[in-house]
Amino acid sequence: IRSLVSAATIAAGVVTGSMAASEEVIPMLACPLGCGVVQTNTVLAARMARDESDILPAAQETPGFMYNVRAMAEEARWKTTVFGTEDTVIQAAFQGGREGLEKFMPQAVPIKFKLLFGIGGVAQGKFFITLDPSIKSIEDLKGKRISLGLPTQSDWGMAASLLLEHGYGITDENTDIRNVTPPVMTQELIDGTTDAALVALLTNADNDLWWTNDLASKIEASGKAITYLGVTEEAIDAVNEEFGMTLIKVNVPAGSMPGQKEDFLAGVNRAYQAVHPEFPDDKAYKLVMAVHKHGPALRDTGTGFWKFWSEATMIDGLSEETAHPGAIKAYKELGIWERAADFSPVKYPDN
Repeated sequence: IRSLVSAATIAAGVVTGSMAASEEVIPMLACPLGCGVVQTNTVLAARMARDESDILPAAQETPGFMYNVRAMAEEARWKTTVFGTEDTVIQAAFQGGREGLEKFMPQAVPIKFKLLFGIGGVAQGKFFITLDPSIKSIEDLKGKRISLGLPTQSDWGMAASLLLEHGYGITDENTDIRNVTPPVMTQELIDGTTDAALVALLTNADNDLWWTNDLASKIEASGKAITYLGVTEEAIDAVNEEFGMTLIKVNVPAGSMPGQKEDFLAGVNRAYQAVHPEFPDDKAYKLVMAVHKHGPALRDTGTGFWKFWSEATMIDGLSEETAHPGAIKAYKELGIWERAADFSPVKYPDN
C-alpha cells in the first residue's frame, strides 16, 4: 500500500522521511490531474499528517469517475481504497451494458457502494452554451453541431448525451455530435466550428456558491455574447425515470457565470468520496472526522473542491441505506446526522 503514495502527495510534503510503522496509507482514486479532486485529497492528507493521524490519504490520479467505479469492482480494493464518484455514476454502474448506457458503462458493477461525504454538486453536462444568437433553446440544437465530452467522462460525456437523447430526441443520427475534451470544445466554440458546447459549473449543497473554470473565462474573453441554454424540468425527469437517477433541478441565478444575464435551469448531480461496504468502519469514521475538522480552514484556501465545503455538503444525499456505518457514527457524534433529512437522498437501483 505504501508504494501507492502519489507524486502529488509526496510533493505536498505529506511523506517526509520514513513513515511511522503505525501509519497506513489509504489510496483515494481521484480523476485526471487538474480536475480538482487530486488537489482536494492531497491537502487533506497534509493536514492529517500534521495531526499525526495513523491513516494518511494518498491522492491517486485516474482517468476519471467512470474508471473509478469499474476499478472498484476488483475485490483487492474493497478494504483499502476510497474513490471519487457521483450518485449518477453508481446508478449507471448498476445498469452497465444496457441499451443507452453501454457506450459509457460497458459492464455492470451492481455494488451498493457506501458514501463517506459529499464534496460538491456538478452542473456541467446538464446545460449548454452557444455563441450563436439565433439559438434560443436546446430544442434548436437538433441538426446543428454540438461538442460534448468523451464517453469516459461522467458529466461532460454521459450526462449531456442522456439529456439530449431522452429529453430532446437529439442523437448522433439527426445531429452532428462530436466527443472531444473540454479544452477542444471550448476552442471549437470560439472558432465557430461548433454551434454549442459545455462549460464547467460546480456548486455546494445550498446552491448559494457557484464556480467555473478558466475555460469559461476564455470564452468570455472572445468578446462574443454567451447564451446559456438551460434544460427543462421535463428533460431532467425523463433521464431520472429512464435510468433511476437522482439529478436535481437547480436554478442558476443570473451573474453566476461569465456574461450570464438571465437565470437558467440546470440539472445537478452530487460528487462523493465513497468506499466498498467492506471498508473498515474505523477508517471511514476517522476520514469523516478529519474532513469535518479541517474543512473550515481548507475552505478558506479555495483549493479544489474545498471551496464548497460545509456540513450540508458533507451530508447532502446521505441516508441509512447509502452512507457507510463508520461515517454515520461520525455524523451522529458531530450532531449533524439529522440534517441529512433536509436533502433528497441518493437512491440505488435494485440488484
